[in-house]
Amino acid sequence: MALTLLKNFDFMALRKPAVMLSGVLILASIVSLSTLKLNVGIDFTGGSIIEVGYQQAVELEPIRNALETKGFGDAIVQHFGSASEVLIRLVPDVNKDKAELSSEIITLLQTTSETPIDVRRVDFVGPQVGEELTEDGGLAVLYALIAILIYVAFRFEYRFSLGAVAALVHDVIITLGVFSVLQLDFDLSVLAAILAVIGYSLNDTIVVFDRVRENFRKIRKKTSLEVINLSINQTISRTLMTSFTTLLVLLSLFFLGGGVIHAFASALIIGVVVGTYSSVYVATTSALLLGISRSDLLLPDKEDEEMARP
Repeated sequence: MALTLLKNFDFMALRKPAVMLSGVLILASIVSLSTLKLNVGIDFTGGSIIEVGYQQAVELEPIRNALETKGFGDAIVQHFGSASEVLIRLVPDVNKDKAELSSEIITLLQTTSETPIDVRRVDFVGPQVGEELTEDGGLAVLYALIAILIYVAFRFEYRFSLGAVAALVHDVIITLGVFSVLQLDFDLSVLAAILAVIGYSLNDTIVVFDRVRENFRKIRKKTSLEVINLSINQTISRTLMTSFTTLLVLLSLFFLGGGVIHAFASALIIGVVVGTYSSVYVATTSALLLGISRSDLLLPDKEDEEMARP
């Protein structure tokens, strides 16, 4: 019933409020990223990772409390793989050697357990490596956006290309802004989720753009605004069903997947919601504001003749 109503909905009538909403969200995200910044993990800052195994399932709260009493209140404690395996992430401490720090943590964990614990691994990520990961991660996002700009420009038209990139930048900034405002952990898994969001949002945008191009070539008596609105109505059921089924999987990961992938699932959930919205409003509105029209998408005369042949 809801999808039937959406097939005749005037989406473009809400484009101005949508632009204002996007502007407010982007501005708030930029302010938060400038002031609160991202709560980056040790993948970017450097630090220690200690993985230990217990002989039986263990609660995390007593471990967190024991670490906090010893001055490790910023340590991240998570189950890893099963309820009897624990992963501890520690930020760098300039006053302690990494070997000394890991030994202190292992001794402390042993005192909180009645049975011997098994130390599975102790890794250290230096601050220099963290800086390199930060730079490489940012470049990965930049290269992805440039490649998308070129691809869409060749496949469609440069106005569509700019609209698609505007939507992707919109999605990335708002997703990062939510992580900054809520101070959610930002690590390499979240960066991977951001790249996945770019791909997901682009896929939705391409579907809408493909229908817009098709309708521009078939419909001659409608304005650009009417053609874009018609195209969104024709693709909205597919867009919503795809987003809904994707969110079902992501919500399952969020609630049942454990703390290890909590931030990853959060980023994808935010990205899918924002990406669905931007495909409908940001990408198409940007192309419309840039002056896209039917004449920009007509096939050359030679191709028209070849298509007209039996």
